[in-house]
Amino acid sequence: MNIVILGAAESGVGAALLAQAKGHTVFVSDRGAIQVEYKEQLTQAGIEFEEGQHTLERILQAEEVIKSPGIPEKAPVIQALRERNIPIISEIEFAGRYTAAKCICITGTNGKTTTTLLTYHLLKSAGLKVGLAGNVGFSLAEQVIADEHDYYVVELSSFQLDDTYDFRPWISVLLNITPDHLDRYGYSLESYAQAKLRITRNLDSSGAFIYNADDEVTGRYFQSAFTETRLLPFSLHHRRDVQLAGYYTEEQKLCTNLAPGLDEDRGVEISTANSPLIGQHNRQNTLAAVLAARVAGLAPKQIEAALATFQNADHRLQLVGEINGARYINDSKATNVEAAWYALDGIHQPIVWIAGGTDKGNDYSSLLGLAASRVKALICLGVDNTKLRAAFGNVVPHLEETQRMAEAVARASALAEPGDVVLLSPCCASFDLFKNYEDRGRQFTQCVNERMGE
Repeated sequence: MNIVILGAAESGVGAALLAQAKGHTVFVSDRGAIQVEYKEQLTQAGIEFEEGQHTLERILQAEEVIKSPGIPEKAPVIQALRERNIPIISEIEFAGRYTAAKCICITGTNGKTTTTLLTYHLLKSAGLKVGLAGNVGFSLAEQVIADEHDYYVVELSSFQLDDTYDFRPWISVLLNITPDHLDRYGYSLESYAQAKLRITRNLDSSGAFIYNADDEVTGRYFQSAFTETRLLPFSLHHRRDVQLAGYYTEEQKLCTNLAPGLDEDRGVEISTANSPLIGQHNRQNTLAAVLAARVAGLAPKQIEAALATFQNADHRLQLVGEINGARYINDSKATNVEAAWYALDGIHQPIVWIAGGTDKGNDYSSLLGLAASRVKALICLGVDNTKLRAAFGNVVPHLEETQRMAEAVARASALAEPGDVVLLSPCCASFDLFKNYEDRGRQFTQCVNERMGE
């Protein structure tokens, strides 16, 4: 088959290598510059590519197109392909054709990466042959070339799900749906929700759908009556109105029941006391990952042991250190209101909160109650802090501004008392003062480490 791949980053290059390995004719086109490492991979494989342009004449010769999840539907090259009725699929769809491994696929607006990494860690710690793929930065297609795993744990964004059709997960996990990326979905929450729910479309009776029974938007749009698979809802509480597969019986103890409704009183209890994860949303993420591990056959003791050795990705409610009895937590990945809400809600000690950056049209009203009850000081770290001052100026006891991370950490250190938490949870994008959220988080960590060494 003549296959054209649009986009030459991780997913595109992985798809190109798999397509070539399966005997297809492959051409890769990227409108931007291709990173050196990916260019080298394509060159070494002898795969033809172009960068800095899309040559339509060549692209429109394709029998099938695999597109990067970052390319929107409104892009001219996509519109031209649609006019010719040339099939467009995702890397995930393509990879799924060439593996019989069981895929555990995880999506949601918040918590995807943590849940994916934790699920992978649980299975790997138990000795299963498992690969990690998708939105966490590893191409599923490239791993399928060797196809050495019995399982893949795959993080999927709505963009990756958009162009899946026949791809069949073994287990699908949906953590939550809150407004995000609505510009790609005609500013329609329903369209965005339906994109997320594509993760359920091909589930069969041998698989399972793990979902958050506490999430209002999921409940509104998920039509369970049309699903043939095993349904495994979870909740932070033991609810009587839903036949739950997972819930908490205590703050650090959860119960799983893989046949909800049939065996309600004989669930398996698992302690989360040794987990390093912080916050209510991570209790939900843990429930989802544990349920996936239980479906995969893991015993409670295996899960408890693996929970204790898990290390989350950087910049996600990450404990950096302690100075004079105050803990410093890096949550730089919290670039939207929902993520910051989870952080503030999950910390029960007095908080010195560092927030601010490039505002994405934020509505801070949902944070006001938490800020009033838990935040003793707000340090605004941004070029323009007008909206933060307006929202929280009369809510928190102390508010000040800075435009340098070192000064923000220094001021937080001066304000924090033993038992407090200094929380970097910006609620905003990072591009006014930093390269990206990783740069912001690294600078925070560096400044805290320097002060710890004093």
